[in-house]
Amino acid sequence: MNTSTALNPAIIGQAEKHHAAILTRALAGTTLDEKQWIVLNQAVAAGEPVERTEYVTRIAGMTQWNRADVEDALNTLLNSGLLAAVPSGLVEPTEVGAALAAEVRAESGVILQAAYRAVAPEDLAIAARVLTTITARMAEELARA
Repeated sequence: MNTSTALNPAIIGQAEKHHAAILTRALAGTTLDEKQWIVLNQAVAAGEPVERTEYVTRIAGMTQWNRADVEDALNTLLNSGLLAAVPSGLVEPTEVGAALAAEVRAESGVILQAAYRAVAPEDLAIAARVLTTITARMAEELARA
């Protein structure tokens, strides 16, 4: 195991892979994959109907997925009744979709909360600023390509 205290891509990657494994465990037994989960969860988090085109663009930018993959996930959620289309090109979670999102968050939340509680709040704030800065810089580079 790497005992270096310097933040580096390996440490970030390991943390991301562990987060993904926890999510995979929480999604077991649902019909959702990671893309569908993120599309559903972000719609629930919005707290109001979202404009479909802008929403797809935002999720694609946030995740670095291509728009077609986000559209596919969105369509799957609409077809499964976890999201619903409302007038004017808006989509919103259904009661079933919101309930499923809450179940998945509760399942993964127990593990994540325990892990994050092991770190001092001020250290979490520093980590958030550092990772946000690194992510923004990489996004700038990707936008140039």
